[in-house]
Amino acid sequence: MLAIDWVVGNGALVGLCCGGPNEETIMNRSHDELRPIDIQRDFPSHAAGSVMIAAGETRVLCTASVSKDVPPFLIDRETGKATSGWVTAEYSMLPGSTVGRKKRGPDSRGTEIKRLIGRALRAAVDLEKMPGVSITLDCDVIKADGGTRTLSITGAYVALADAVSKAKADGLITDDPLTGEVAAVSVGIVKGEAYLDLDYALDSRADVDMNVVMNGAGQFIEVQGTGEAGVFDRGQLDGLLDLATAGIEQLVAKQRQALT
Repeated sequence: MLAIDWVVGNGALVGLCCGGPNEETIMNRSHDELRPIDIQRDFPSHAAGSVMIAAGETRVLCTASVSKDVPPFLIDRETGKATSGWVTAEYSMLPGSTVGRKKRGPDSRGTEIKRLIGRALRAAVDLEKMPGVSITLDCDVIKADGGTRTLSITGAYVALADAVSKAKADGLITDDPLTGEVAAVSVGIVKGEAYLDLDYALDSRADVDMNVVMNGAGQFIEVQGTGEAGVFDRGQLDGLLDLATAGIEQLVAKQRQALT
């Protein structure tokens, strides 16, 4: 059973989270602070792009595989040639990613998240500049402590960028289809205060939580928000979006740094 004690002071939420024997997490960061972010490119893999990304205790392996197998609806019936390319995604939580073993196999949550990742990353490319080429982004959660879907999007963009470079080098793509970075972060309201980048201890106590996806130009791609245990007004919504925007600006900077 999860037990959390909270103390609020100096703009920071400090919590002692006990999820079982030998499991304690102390949180001590300001409400507008991201968890420490680490992006490791070229993680050992046969995929064209492979990234291990971490935010605090959450870790996700993101790989990008290139193929010439595009969905049938992209094939022109008269010419038999592909009119554009495609970017899609898969998402899974490995059995050891949670405290109790996560059963393998598809579930409704994973289906929802993989569709979100696919939509988000298609916003990062001009599909007409990669005709006949498909890139599949596989996001496998190694360790879950909140924010797995948003971290998957942030890491998958870096893997996608590497896969595009490989496809260009292999002559599969002529023009660069990348239109800009895509990153995502969670925000929420806990004890009446807006917080950035919710870990599990925050997320499990949030009255309101939201996932925000944006591009490197500061434009919104997708916003998912719900009042889990309460409601929120327009002012709080604007505050959450401002908080997410500031966080995503930092994540985009991390992506650019990783790709240089």
